[in-house]
Amino acid sequence: MTMNFEEIDIHGLLPQQPPFVMIDKLLHFDKVNTVTSLEVKDENIFADGGELSSSGIIENIAQTCAARMGYINQYIYKENVKLGFIGSIKDLKIYRNPKLGETIVTTIEIIEEVFQLTLVHADVKVGNEIVAEAEMKIAISDIDSKG
Repeated sequence: MTMNFEEIDIHGLLPQQPPFVMIDKLLHFDKVNTVTSLEVKDENIFADGGELSSSGIIENIAQTCAARMGYINQYIYKENVKLGFIGSIKDLKIYRNPKLGETIVTTIEIIEEVFQLTLVHADVKVGNEIVAEAEMKIAISDIDSKG
């Protein structure tokens, strides 16, 4: 059975809820890579001066990690979504902030998973242009996000 990721309600995968949701769609998931998209809109709480702020980019990367874990919890383990926390951010490079109306596509690649810690490398693109990249360490708790 093939999963159409774009049909998944992203809100069901994330602990975050509006207006704090920084991804629109899950585009891809496999053991190594997860890909999401976000159209930058004026009503986004991280939109500032006609563009997505650096904090919004960081939160978008973190929520891409959260969508990965939400997918694993819901569709593989058949469990509730768990809360996760940013453990660290390393080598953050923001080349430019995405503008209103642009769609960013964020890809996280798993570098290492040990117990409940996951280290990822993230690329944030507008089209073929990398606008940001970073390594992020995420800690997953045993706490249900909906409980």
